[in-house]
Amino acid sequence: MNPSAAAPAPCVHHRWSRIEKEQLNPRFARQVIHAGRMTVARVYLVKGCEIPEHSHDNEQVSVIDQGRLLFRIQGSEYVVAAGEALQIAPNVPHSAVALEDTVGTDLFTPVREDWRRGDDAYLRR
Repeated sequence: MNPSAAAPAPCVHHRWSRIEKEQLNPRFARQVIHAGRMTVARVYLVKGCEIPEHSHDNEQVSVIDQGRLLFRIQGSEYVVAAGEALQIAPNVPHSAVALEDTVGTDLFTPVREDWRRGDDAYLRR
């Protein structure tokens, strides 16, 4: 072990109120924490916001804090409301529509490297 290498911090305290809100399009904004092995995002969708069909190598859990989202996955529809969560396996194409103004928390593992790089044009339309 290199004695001059800094050891990772045992914890990091984040405050959503101090994390920049990124407005990707007029109906979708997010705040993002990229941890060592996962990405956590607070997402804000205005009623009618459509997230086009896409897939990624990450497992995803979407937790709805307020509002409702309609997810479309492999020919099925799932309405996920406040207090509910939806788990999506890696590489499964999915889309979503905000049925009302919605705030949620998305958890991804591993880290969403495409978001880190800004390779997420599907969200910026």
